[in-house]
Amino acid sequence: MSKFLQALEQAEHDAALRRDPAPSSDERASTALPPPADRVAPWAAELSPGVSEELDEHLVSLLAPSSFAAEQYRALRYEIEQRHKSNDLSVVAVSSPGAADGKTTTAINLAGALAQSPDTRVLLVDVDLRWPSLATRVGLGDIGGPGLVDAILDPTLSLPAVVHTRPHLNLSVVTAGRRRATPYEVLKSPRLGELLAEARRRFDYVIVDTPPLVSVPDCRVIGKWVDGFLIVVTAHRTARKLLEEALQVMEPAKIVGLVFNEDDRHLSRDAYPLRRPAGRSTRRHSASND
Repeated sequence: MSKFLQALEQAEHDAALRRDPAPSSDERASTALPPPADRVAPWAAELSPGVSEELDEHLVSLLAPSSFAAEQYRALRYEIEQRHKSNDLSVVAVSSPGAADGKTTTAINLAGALAQSPDTRVLLVDVDLRWPSLATRVGLGDIGGPGLVDAILDPTLSLPAVVHTRPHLNLSVVTAGRRRATPYEVLKSPRLGELLAEARRRFDYVIVDTPPLVSVPDCRVIGKWVDGFLIVVTAHRTARKLLEEALQVMEPAKIVGLVFNEDDRHLSRDAYPLRRPAGRSTRRHSASND
């Protein structure tokens, strides 16, 4: 059994016992992010009027950056920053084995955590052309104008032409754009690679929200344009066989880490957010988030 599957099985076992035992060697490789819904206060004071109401309440990195839950995303940010320094990791895709595992929430919160550094340029891109949701989640609503699909289909549209800035969040966003009946064919275009290459030059970090890994083949063509994937799973719900299939779809070298969503093992504010086993590589770590 792989280390990823062992970590997931251990998380389910601990939650079933309703206790917080001393961590095992596999469990110590995890970053614990508790469900934040009942412990986050709005951070509207530092946002322009109306911005906080526009954002999804689960985006704690943007709405409540000093909260305990946001600190856990900051631990994930730290890992990405270290890889950025050591391996030039800049374009990070966020996906999941199936739908509704929290990949979009994770992508936005990671981007928000990175954007808390005022001199860091962060771009969030919606590449989930089948179920796009970034625009609504970050308060852009059903925004008109061009998006990623438009820039892929029309080479005269440069990246700046489809970037929407959220200056009060220190964050830039590329929405999915127009809906197409054949998302896979759109994503196969070399133009996507050109746009992400331009994004790499213009931004320090590019966080890409992608479709699920197993149910559709889109990530298999997206993979060659990104530096690595964070894979989001839902504790107690994502089937281990589905996760195993997702891991087989990806090139091992492209897997940056595993993120546990809705892991309720560490709800105390005194819980240490990141634990690493001595002598083990942290290239693959696990975490939980809302």
